[in-house]
Amino acid sequence: MKETINSAKEKMNKSLNALANEYAAIRAGRANPAVLDKVLVDYYGSPTPVNQMAAVSVSQATILVIQPWDKSTLKLIEKAIQASDIGINPTNDGSVIRLAFPQLTEERRKELCKTVKKYGEECKVTIRSIRRDTMDKLKKMQKNSEITEDDLKDCEKKVQDITDKCCAEADKAVAAKEKEIMTV
Repeated sequence: MKETINSAKEKMNKSLNALANEYAAIRAGRANPAVLDKVLVDYYGSPTPVNQMAAVSVSQATILVIQPWDKSTLKLIEKAIQASDIGINPTNDGSVIRLAFPQLTEERRKELCKTVKKYGEECKVTIRSIRRDTMDKLKKMQKNSEITEDDLKDCEKKVQDITDKCCAEADKAVAAKEKEIMTV
């Protein structure tokens, strides 16, 4: 019974972590190395993340510098960035690649806010789904006489409290990311 609740809590926290990772990859007009997390370079036949092939740093608020450890991979990294959906054209000076993040337009900011809300809602749906599965497990345990009806009520309350807390955290993350995007 306790394991079931702890398992649900762990899964809900993983959903919140996944949401945070999604938000890290959304660019909000400032240079953020996390936008490259999903960019994979075909390096000797295997897809390799950029951050494992190069030093990625922020040189100014809107410029990201990628300095490959192996200069021969410069063109490969550049092609991977161009093929990705981050929407920034890299500039290659022969030793480093620079990504200049343009200022976002008001329209683009609103579009990003819609995406942020969508991710937040998907996270909350996942959390509620975990709650439903956990409640079903607990009811099955009660039906099989593994726990009493009072235990079931207590567990349902605990699971609901955890769900409410996680949904509130998701809402807080949505609000924070929206604020970050809308700040000029």
